[in-house]
Amino acid sequence: MSSFERASPALKEILLRIYNAEKAIEVDHHLYEFGSVEYYIKSSASEPFTYLSISTPLLSQGVFLSYGLSPYTLQMIRDISIDALDIVEPPTDGYQLTLRLDFSKLPHNKESLKVITEVSSVQAVILSSQLKEMLQNVNSWDISQGMYKPIKLIYHPREPFYVIRQPEKIVAVFPMRFKDHSDVIIATSFFQELMDVGSSGKWAKVPPCNWSPIPPPELRGEPFEDLSTNGGFVSFDISSHHVEGKRLDKTVWSLLNFYAYVKHHVKCTRGFIQRRMRSRMDSLVQVLEKSMIQENGEIKKIKGNAGWKKMKKWMKLTSKSKMIKRRCHDFTKKIKRIRFRIKILGFGRLRRRWLTMPNLSSSMGYTKLKNTTSN
Repeated sequence: MSSFERASPALKEILLRIYNAEKAIEVDHHLYEFGSVEYYIKSSASEPFTYLSISTPLLSQGVFLSYGLSPYTLQMIRDISIDALDIVEPPTDGYQLTLRLDFSKLPHNKESLKVITEVSSVQAVILSSQLKEMLQNVNSWDISQGMYKPIKLIYHPREPFYVIRQPEKIVAVFPMRFKDHSDVIIATSFFQELMDVGSSGKWAKVPPCNWSPIPPPELRGEPFEDLSTNGGFVSFDISSHHVEGKRLDKTVWSLLNFYAYVKHHVKCTRGFIQRRMRSRMDSLVQVLEKSMIQENGEIKKIKGNAGWKKMKKWMKLTSKSKMIKRRCHDFTKKIKRIRFRIKILGFGRLRRRWLTMPNLSSSMGYTKLKNTTSN
């Protein structure tokens, strides 16, 4: 997941603006980001300190976590900068952590940019520590019954995933949901490619990936709405050497951002396909425009008229597959409505027998009387 930065770009921009200001400036700003994360930045012109409060939701409500942040997490935050950073106790109401920053103690070189970047990534440190603590304490759940209960983690309300601790490995299961059918096709192809690549000898050290259209056995008993997907289930088998030392932090961050990575891949693939389709269409249009016909012994070039330009413009505007499908569907419905009628077997016979007007004839004839006038 090297393409996803841990530091918040918006928070980093605000902190850099405060740091680069010639004199202290007034800042009172709330910042909201993906995953229900909230930042509160407060800076006053009357004092040299900048206060940063951070609130991030718990990944799981059903697992016991230690009160507040763990000592390991707090120490990691303090190690960012001993001189310029301090943890305020207690934190601001409604927030889990409040930092007091003194930018005047930062050196004016590349080291200051590094410190501000690490401060902007504190939320990632807090979030990762929650998952690390759950992975370390999950052995105490349901061991008396000889089973390991899945832990439901919610990084985003619409994107939960599960972590199951087993005797020799940790299984992370991701239910995949997509809005468009085309995204399902692209993602399914991507998951199958992950399985093929993971099974090769070159990538033997990475966690094995498995994809299935049905829920894995480990999720039996979970709510039906959580298991209703259109993209299947992706699972990773994480063994002990994947969570040792520095690999633990990388593995945790990769699990938290797997949904974001899949969405990024699907979006890029869809854009690539659309660009190729437009390029192919333009090349075909150029061939048609440059084509020549022979008429009366002379070669005449077909010039694109206004109608063709309108058609080309319409084709470009309708390059998206969703719009094309909708218009084709409407057009097909109109054709069926015009050309085909509903036929009921036996209705013609019924109409001839019961709905035909009878011929009324009388057995008694009549004679037309002539109009006679008396002289």
